[in-house]
Amino acid sequence: MRNNRALSAREAYLRDLKRQKFLVVFTQIFLLVVLITAWEILANIGVIDSFITSKPSEIVSTFISLLSEGLFIHVGITCLETMIGFLLGTIVGTFIASLLWWSPFLSKVLSPYLVVLNSLPKVALGPIIIVWVGAGMPAIITMALAISLVVTILDMVNGFVDTDENKIKMVKSFGANKLQTFFKIVFPSNIPTLLNVLKVNIGLSMVGVITGEFLVSQNGLGYLIVYGGQVFQLDLVMTSVIILGIVATLMYHGVILFEKLISKSGKWQ
Repeated sequence: MRNNRALSAREAYLRDLKRQKFLVVFTQIFLLVVLITAWEILANIGVIDSFITSKPSEIVSTFISLLSEGLFIHVGITCLETMIGFLLGTIVGTFIASLLWWSPFLSKVLSPYLVVLNSLPKVALGPIIIVWVGAGMPAIITMALAISLVVTILDMVNGFVDTDENKIKMVKSFGANKLQTFFKIVFPSNIPTLLNVLKVNIGLSMVGVITGEFLVSQNGLGYLIVYGGQVFQLDLVMTSVIILGIVATLMYHGVILFEKLISKSGKWQ
């Protein structure tokens, strides 16, 4: 009898959870439809200037025309540059953070420099990066790396340093050396920190890529936005921005999916 009640309560809880998820998704879609409809109506009746803000129908028209003009090439280039910058920033940043954990002296020496680099506007480095590595994709990837690298280092170092001291003392009491302590305790304990860094880095890397494309690229979504602004094709600008938002959302959810897969494996817990 008690088991039946517990089962019934669980089923009711699951139904309520599904209902809440449905309501959230429905409300999100409803708000989006209302916003798009209001945007179209206000533009048509002249309340807002469609030349400046464009309107949904013109954006759809521009999107269709872009499909035959190499849109997927531009999207693919932006995605490729973002993924390269994202992976490099995460891998190199985690490696440097590991070195800083390994050497507290080095960490203390470099700490103020990392703080300065983190607060420095990376756009200001754009002309320097172009001179150093040349125009084109190398400069764009370097810009993405510059934006995501320092954040990765700072977050991962803080996570490594804050690892449970009792666990570290326990493995050391069994004779573990520093390398074994890192790979058995410190790094596995900070997988959640790394996953959070991934979610931040995917956005930062895209910001770096778009900034780089503003400066030097002749391809990519950033290039389309700049070109549209230069020739006063605001429809192209708005369409590119919306596509960029969709791509960024898909990439972010890809990282979340990866996080769920890692969490389900449970190997790091």
